[in-house]
Amino acid sequence: MKQFLLFTAMILIALTSNSQNKVLLYGGPQITSAFFSVNGKEQHVTAKPGFHIGTGLKVPFENHLYFAPTLFYSLKGYKVTLTEPATPPEPTATSNETRIHTLEIAPMLQYDLTMKASHLYFKVGPSIDVQLAGRETIIFEDKSETTGKMKYGFNNYGYVGANILAQFGYENKSGFIMAATFSHGLGSINNIDYGARILHQVISLSFGKYIKR
Repeated sequence: MKQFLLFTAMILIALTSNSQNKVLLYGGPQITSAFFSVNGKEQHVTAKPGFHIGTGLKVPFENHLYFAPTLFYSLKGYKVTLTEPATPPEPTATSNETRIHTLEIAPMLQYDLTMKASHLYFKVGPSIDVQLAGRETIIFEDKSETTGKMKYGFNNYGYVGANILAQFGYENKSGFIMAATFSHGLGSINNIDYGARILHQVISLSFGKYIKR
């Protein structure tokens, strides 16, 4: 995992050395949830508030098209009400509420709808998110409750997830941007065989500015 993050950082540093590239700083609020299913049965999930902050690049590719990789921190989480025995969290759990710190890398493509300095744009691409740490509150059938750190490993929650991102935004001639992004998980963050299938879902609003033009 450390090698992956180091490799990513090296790529971003190399790309920023080109004077034609733009460097973006951004952040904003988000609503986070999850698709949570047990034995093919979808469970009820309640969304939670979160936020994100990160940096990205806009690298000229061809005409309206740009390579737009981004690296960002994202606070995710969800609350699921369980009607089926699920691992994780526990077979006797009736509810599980999580708060998860992630670091996400997304090699996206950006398409500017016009060549004007102020313009609308669209971004799309995959992402890999590293689950840095998390806490969960579990409520059991006997109404007891426990709160603690989420456990990661081959037989617990997974350290790495995969997602697909789509963003629609606006950039003005001064380099300020405003954008809305939808992210849907492609890979479950649960490593347990035949356990719950958990896919992150995030809707976010970003505000930012290009600091190098």
